[in-house]
Amino acid sequence: MIFDLDGTLFQTETLLLPAYHATFDQLRAEGAYNDVTPPESVILGSLGMLLEHIWKQVMPNSVEAVHRRADELLLDYQMKGLQNGEGELYSGVPETLRQLQELGVRLFVASNGLEGYVKQVVAHKGLVSLFEGLYSAGEYKTRSKVDLVRLLLDQHGIKKAWMVGDRSSDVEAGLENGLIVIGCDYAGFRQDGELEDAHVRISRFTDLIQLIAE
Repeated sequence: MIFDLDGTLFQTETLLLPAYHATFDQLRAEGAYNDVTPPESVILGSLGMLLEHIWKQVMPNSVEAVHRRADELLLDYQMKGLQNGEGELYSGVPETLRQLQELGVRLFVASNGLEGYVKQVVAHKGLVSLFEGLYSAGEYKTRSKVDLVRLLLDQHGIKKAWMVGDRSSDVEAGLENGLIVIGCDYAGFRQDGELEDAHVRISRFTDLIQLIAE
């Protein structure tokens, strides 16, 4: 079973939004950005994209150097937040993952995020021992989640799997790789219609146990 991270396992906004505002405060202090901080809804609506695409949505009129500086700042503030105990998993995530592992399900993460972010969230939330592999676009330099998931499947010799996520990129990654797609309908970041092609939708993470039982 392959999981997206943000909006699936992790309540991204609980860590992201304080770091987001701190990032723009610092960009302004450095003279790299001279406008008001874009609305939180813009970055939340962009979750699931590669970071380079997120900043093009958030700061369309800024140059690439500013986008890359924003990468650095956002990651740094999020790492500090994790060290301070910020950020929450969705209800039932640790318990459900342990149950799945006990049932013999191999567990992986596939995220479009940066390597350090993905690994540190999993580490700080005590989930490292539950996953066989953590795959991120930041580490493997993939251009889409379709490619990232294909790489994961190939490296581990996996022929059948479930893809679990909350955005259209997760649905596409699952379908393009011939996987069963479970759409997570509880994060609230998605646009209308993003999960309509998922095989199943769940409204709570804990619903996965019932699906496996069926």
